[in-house]
Amino acid sequence: MKTITVGETAPLFTLLDENSDKVALADYIGKKQVLVYFYPKAMTPGCTVQAQGLRDSKSELEQLNTVVFGISPDEPKKLVKFCLRDALNFTLLSDVDHSVADAFGVWGLKKFMGKEYDGIHRLSFLIGLDGKISHVFNKFKTKNHHEVVLDVLNTKD
Repeated sequence: MKTITVGETAPLFTLLDENSDKVALADYIGKKQVLVYFYPKAMTPGCTVQAQGLRDSKSELEQLNTVVFGISPDEPKKLVKFCLRDALNFTLLSDVDHSVADAFGVWGLKKFMGKEYDGIHRLSFLIGLDGKISHVFNKFKTKNHHEVVLDVLNTKD
C-alpha cells in the first residue's frame, strides 16, 4: 500500500453516488477544494460519528469553498440508507471494486480481533483547486475528524 502524498496530483475518478448518479472529481478541479475521505463501511459506529461531524460542519466547509466526498466499498443502495438515516448533506460515493481506494493508496491489509483481511484504511485527502493533494489527514479520531479538517482549512493561505 503506497499512499499518495502532499504535492501529488489526485487520481481522477468517476464513481456512483448514493443515488446511482455519476460523480467525477474532474468536475470540481479549479472550482472547489475537495475533501475525499475514505471510510470502511456505512452505518457502522465509527463511520457514523465521522459522517455526522462532517454533516454538522457543512456550512463552515462551504464557506471555505470545500466539498466533501465520502468513499467506501458499499453499494449505492446502502449509501442511500446511510444518507437518509443520518440526514447526511454531502455526497457518498460507491467504490465497490476499491479501484479508487487503490489509486489513493488506502486499500490494504488490516487486522481486527485477530483476523487479517484487505480493506479501506481511514484516511482523508484535501485536494486543492489545482488538483493536487494539499493535505493528508492520517492522525485523527472519528469523533474529531471534522475539527481537524476545519483547523487545517482555516490555517491555509
